[in-house]
Amino acid sequence: MASQDKPPRIDSSTPERTASQSRRTDQIFKLLRRGILAALLCVAGAMPAQAAQFQLPPIAEPASSEHHSGKVIFVQLVTPDLAAAKRFYAGLFGWTFRDIQAGGTSYAQAYLDGKPVAGLVHKELPTGVQRQPSWLTFIAVENVDAAQKVALQNGAKVLSDSHYVPGRGREAVFADPQGAVFAVLASESGDPPDVLASPGEWIWSSLMTRDPDVDAAFYQKIFGYEVFELPANPGVEHLLLASGDYARASVNSLPANGPKAHPHWLSYLRVEDADKMTAKVLALGGRVLVKTHVDRHGGKVSVVADPQGAHFGLLEWPDSESKEVPK
Repeated sequence: MASQDKPPRIDSSTPERTASQSRRTDQIFKLLRRGILAALLCVAGAMPAQAAQFQLPPIAEPASSEHHSGKVIFVQLVTPDLAAAKRFYAGLFGWTFRDIQAGGTSYAQAYLDGKPVAGLVHKELPTGVQRQPSWLTFIAVENVDAAQKVALQNGAKVLSDSHYVPGRGREAVFADPQGAVFAVLASESGDPPDVLASPGEWIWSSLMTRDPDVDAAFYQKIFGYEVFELPANPGVEHLLLASGDYARASVNSLPANGPKAHPHWLSYLRVEDADKMTAKVLALGGRVLVKTHVDRHGGKVSVVADPQGAHFGLLEWPDSESKEVPK
């Protein structure tokens, strides 16, 4: 794979616009290779309060001056069994780990070929509380306090107040107005560059929600996204969030046949063979929530869960596919 291949890019020279959103349907659909998801994801736990005592590895290594507001720059697992999670993801993707202990909290930084790819934090699940292990999505901002102010003004709830984490930067965790949990992060080492993810790295994030238009407008106010409407089946919506001329995430209608599903973020890891990797998830003790299938954009996807129950997606995206939208 050419390391400088670009991720999904948007040509913003001729967008069609409505009063509230930029919309384009003839080109952007080629950026995405994902299907409507039926996975259920419980609300993610925030980083423990002791995290402020950590000296965490930087988000970008080596440090850079790049800043990409609205880009998903980190994904972190909250799990009650850190050792088991490490075994699973090492076996699945070949991740290696650096362990960090502070304030009674156990944390592991995951690496792939020497590059930071994820964080894993141990957190016991409260007895009687219906939660499950989950991946928490961190979205880049330049000013966390300003982002928190805008989020609160537009109906968000603070789950972890704006605070500084040594080595990482300033961060905060929110639930959006419909209940989906996400984090914002101003990385003190800069943001990772806009290059195509390698297999075993995060390549895409999707928000599943009851009212995509309303939620897209909420995130647009915080991150300054352009919002594009993509083709979708009758009765559902499929929106694209973009910044800096690059596709960053999608906002999608919750499946009508999943009444117990609540709004949630779901992140995808790039794989070379979705069928093989989905089978590997099962062999390592995980579960398949949505079987491998070809979505309406021609790509293969599946949704799976690790042995502790944390959900994530697998997305097959070959190097031969062009990610730049033709003008």
